[in-house]
Amino acid sequence: MLVDDSGCLVAGAGAWPACEELAAYAPLLANPHAIASASVGSRVASLSPEVEVRCLDFDGAEVLLCGRGGTVARNDSMTRAAAGCLRILRAAA
Repeated sequence: MLVDDSGCLVAGAGAWPACEELAAYAPLLANPHAIASASVGSRVASLSPEVEVRCLDFDGAEVLLCGRGGTVARNDSMTRAAAGCLRILRAAA
């Protein structure tokens, strides 16, 4: 899914509630120091090992690409998804 830097869902695939939850937590999940903080809730801490978040820069705006599950090939999938998202955003601009 693609999320803006404030945690609003831009695009996603899957069940709406799961996408919205992950989008809301994405800015925290993108910051490992925030996860280690005692002030972060247990839900964010429990999602952390299951989720990969990549920060993408598009014309000076930061967007977050989030993926959950598929731990075996997640890195390759996230790399391809990041390239695809940036290609689509650039074509639309």
